[in-house]
Amino acid sequence: MNLRHLQNNEPLRDMLAAQYVLGTLRGGARRRFERWLEDDATLRQAVAQWQGRLHPMAEFAPAAQPSPAVWTAIEKQLDLRSAPINQSRKSFWLGLREDLGFWRGLGMASTALATILATVLLIRAPELAAPAANYVATLADEKAQTVMVITGDARRRQLTVKVVTQQQVAADRSLELWALPKEGAPRSLGLVAANGTVTLPLPENATPESTPVLAISLEPKGGSPNPNAPSGPVIYKGTWVRI
Repeated sequence: MNLRHLQNNEPLRDMLAAQYVLGTLRGGARRRFERWLEDDATLRQAVAQWQGRLHPMAEFAPAAQPSPAVWTAIEKQLDLRSAPINQSRKSFWLGLREDLGFWRGLGMASTALATILATVLLIRAPELAAPAANYVATLADEKAQTVMVITGDARRRQLTVKVVTQQQVAADRSLELWALPKEGAPRSLGLVAANGTVTLPLPENATPESTPVLAISLEPKGGSPNPNAPSGPVIYKGTWVRI
């Protein structure tokens, strides 16, 4: 494959740009892609678009504390245990080890990457035919902890709701998914489970342009008695975006 072939294949160009931003394009393929980036403005634009789509999702990722094995691997790779060690270099890395802000950022980035990669694998078909319009939302609680990832397949008219953080819901309560439009009353998209994965119909007009936010409310068993609005509290919400 060469640059000319890539320029004439938009689905392939878009797929490689996504893999490059995610970090799953590695080795010689990544180096070759970076050389192409220098000569192709359209390819650079595709990468910029994927960066704009994926990087904001990092804000939903919770902090993660690295295991001791992570620090051991860093020390080994940087040869910090061998003597002599430059004191300023050693101080920098020892300080970094204690920097909770650094590890929080690293944890957010890695968790976001795992969530995004799982989402992309769910919605990207292996064939290189032009994909249907697809959507994704990451729903988080009030502490910005990711609870659910929702994907929409416009071709199959399906919503897939995947719970990534196990929930405890009383037996006399239900979780209900809502589309919050720019104008008009909220629309119920159906009931979802507290754990696992649920598939729901995707209405024709439930697009990010018309309904930019999705939300989950805690309702009586069977859902809200009011078809036009939640009757219980909204406990999770997130932006519905096109990818």
